[in-house]
Amino acid sequence: MGSIEAERTVTGWAAKDPSGILSPYTYTLRNTGPEDVYIKVHFCGICHTDLHQVKNDLGMSNYPMVPGHEVVGEVVEVGSDVSKFRAGDIVGVGALVGCCKSCHPCKADIEQYCNKKIWSYNDVYTDGKPTQGGFASAMVVEQKFVVKIPEGLEPEQVAPLLCAGVTIYSPLNHFGLKQSGLRGGILGLGGVGHMGVKIAKAMGHHVTVISSSDKKREEALEHLKADQYLVSSDATQMQEAADSLDYIIDTVPVFHPLEPYLSLLKLDGKLILMGVINTPLQFLTPMVMLARKSITGSFVGSIKETEEMLEFCKEKGLNSMIEVVKMDYVNKAFERLEKNDVRYRFVVDVAGSKIDE
Repeated sequence: MGSIEAERTVTGWAAKDPSGILSPYTYTLRNTGPEDVYIKVHFCGICHTDLHQVKNDLGMSNYPMVPGHEVVGEVVEVGSDVSKFRAGDIVGVGALVGCCKSCHPCKADIEQYCNKKIWSYNDVYTDGKPTQGGFASAMVVEQKFVVKIPEGLEPEQVAPLLCAGVTIYSPLNHFGLKQSGLRGGILGLGGVGHMGVKIAKAMGHHVTVISSSDKKREEALEHLKADQYLVSSDATQMQEAADSLDYIIDTVPVFHPLEPYLSLLKLDGKLILMGVINTPLQFLTPMVMLARKSITGSFVGSIKETEEMLEFCKEKGLNSMIEVVKMDYVNKAFERLEKNDVRYRFVVDVAGSKIDE
């Protein structure tokens, strides 16, 4: 099907200022171009980054802003050059909707590291219009940034996989940490952390959840089936666990000391940072020098890795643990997310909220 001539008007829920309060907002979507996919949004996950963005925590927010980058929906129409998708397909959209396609990361299929990448929202598209995310009735997205959802995966369960899931899968894939028998640590048991436990366990790793208090012990061991639970404020436990882990995935999105966790790593162990933190972190260099340890970072994942991760989750029977809410609850959901009062990811039932009516 070719492009439709008229721009479409859609309704989303947008933050209008740094209060972060979302309310209905009407705007237009571009025509379905030759490479575009027009998607009716069914579900959209709520990520901690959405909270940062709507409240301008990083100082880069533009309003009005429709957040949401864990989007699952149904293809309504495709452009004339679209070959991967057809009307009726269930598809996903993650954090990116554009890249330059000519730099080294783009040519290496790791477009999330392109310096000219275009975010799903709070960015400017190639046509000069602001990008708006998945807390809306529909999106138009270039086919390169759309993934097909494998049959057998529930759409609402898939939504968090498009950010939290691939954010975990990508570093394990890139750093050669997919083989079974490794000992891994997951620091922080939120939306990303809970997927970390599930994916690492499915890869055959011995998984230790590291937390600042005992309150998530039962969740970690009983619900998520982690092998071990370590309270970082317990000096004796931490000492006993020294030099025991091949890697730690650090999902904590607020300032925290790194040295206690570096001490848990074996020779050549990796501390992989995932939390978006806008204050400097500190460590003493001998902590890394004396056992050739690495502090590194990783950022979401590529489209290719997203497709691999979805197939992996299907094969292993993995899903996310979610609380589904309607759009009129979204501000309360943001309040609760700020207090870590969700197990483990909110997903907005966008289609069921009938926000266009």
